[in-house]
Amino acid sequence: MSKLRSVWTLGMLACALSAAWAQDSSTAPATGAAPQSGQQEPTPAYGQENVPPPASENPPLSGLDMPSLEPHAAPLSYLQPGATISESADSNVAGAVGGGSVRSVSRALGSLTLQRLWSHYDLALDYVGGVAYYNSNGLGFKTLQQMDFDQKITWKRGQLSVRDSFSYLPEGTFGGSYGSLGSQGIESLGNSAFGSFWGGTSLGSLGLAPRILNVSLVDVTENLTPKSSVTAAGGYAFTHFYGNDVSTGGSFIGSSQVSAQVGYNRLLSAHTQVALVYGYQGFDFSVFGTAFHSHVIQGMYGHRISGRMDLLLGAGPQITFIDTQGAVCSDPTVPLLLCTFLGDTLSSTTFKNTRIGVAAQARLRYKFPKTSMDLKYERFETSGSGLFAGSQSDIVSLSANRPLSRVWRGTVDIGYASNSRVQPLTEAQVNECTTANVSCPANDANAYKYGFVGGALQRAFGRNFHGFISYQFNELSFDRSFCVGSTTCSRISNRHVGTIGLDWTPRPIRID
Repeated sequence: MSKLRSVWTLGMLACALSAAWAQDSSTAPATGAAPQSGQQEPTPAYGQENVPPPASENPPLSGLDMPSLEPHAAPLSYLQPGATISESADSNVAGAVGGGSVRSVSRALGSLTLQRLWSHYDLALDYVGGVAYYNSNGLGFKTLQQMDFDQKITWKRGQLSVRDSFSYLPEGTFGGSYGSLGSQGIESLGNSAFGSFWGGTSLGSLGLAPRILNVSLVDVTENLTPKSSVTAAGGYAFTHFYGNDVSTGGSFIGSSQVSAQVGYNRLLSAHTQVALVYGYQGFDFSVFGTAFHSHVIQGMYGHRISGRMDLLLGAGPQITFIDTQGAVCSDPTVPLLLCTFLGDTLSSTTFKNTRIGVAAQARLRYKFPKTSMDLKYERFETSGSGLFAGSQSDIVSLSANRPLSRVWRGTVDIGYASNSRVQPLTEAQVNECTTANVSCPANDANAYKYGFVGGALQRAFGRNFHGFISYQFNELSFDRSFCVGSTTCSRISNRHVGTIGLDWTPRPIRID
């Protein structure tokens, strides 16, 4: 089955890349096209002082900004409110292993987006918040909060950015039951550009567990010459399972991550760019006394055609140093559980390990005359999403949308993540998970896979309202070791979610 998934992933990448290159020399779509249904374009803010220039059409590959597929859009300052109500039928509302019964989920969300532009300062802020009611015993009302912030300061040769993405959600951020289908939903300004290297994502969920995820970044770009530039960035991310963290007697593993990256970029032509990047990741966890540090060097290649295509490829070595604190018996031949019983003594020690692997990333965004698509692959070490104390993650996702008529629009969203432990569990760690009423999820598993596939139809009702109907299937599966010593334990969680809802998006408010 794993081979079939690998072949499918490679085939999807190859087909998308070949389609993009085949149209590389075709005529670019005309600018000034009407905005997509459900995405009203704000009216220009007349009377602004020192109207800022358009964003760079080919920012550095090693930076956090991506080129816009609408590069000639006028710079605007505006305030955009919105609201969404929806009703879902969920086949496994608690996300339990082995499945569950069908229950309804009702959601009511409000949103606010602000963009304010000055001559040398750009501010972007969005917020989505509301409640969800899970019609199941013991669940009830859950709060959903997401806020993103991006402040840029520009000068003649570069820019400084301060960014933050915060969320408080009952589920993960990678294809959760609400997903990215239907309405705009809970969508971050930063997550799409940050990538998994910087943390702040949750690749799969086991049950409903309210969590705080936050990633903060500071990055700077400086142009050395018209064809070369350097970038530097530093970030801090953390995940805390509110009321359900292992450190407080819960079931999920909280984490923190410190990251840094520097890069040199060189333009080879108007459309082609290369870069050399060094990255550092440092992970710490709320249990096990486990920490590890990763060093990544990547060569990157980018091919960008303004308003149409953005292709990025990168790969390089990844060196990881692992420090694990544990207990050992004075007689190394005696099992840890029998050490005290046989009269030997326990002592604390630090196990050190070094592993060498490969980090990689690939992204293709393409805007056809009517269809837009975003295909992405990443291979980095991540925090483990509360299930593992660190994991090696391979992540692939594909999203596409297309207008079907004047009032109808279709959307497809697919994602898959394969996660394996950075290191096997030691005997002491397994004992810690099975004593003192602490039940770590997947404490016997060495790997898990999470995937989702969904689609949605949207219909415009006038200028301000859009209805939508969507379906999404999620699957979380652990390897066989999850059921060690048991023939009845299930290792797979399946979930079907059908949703119908209504978006309210009034005309943007101009800010002069």
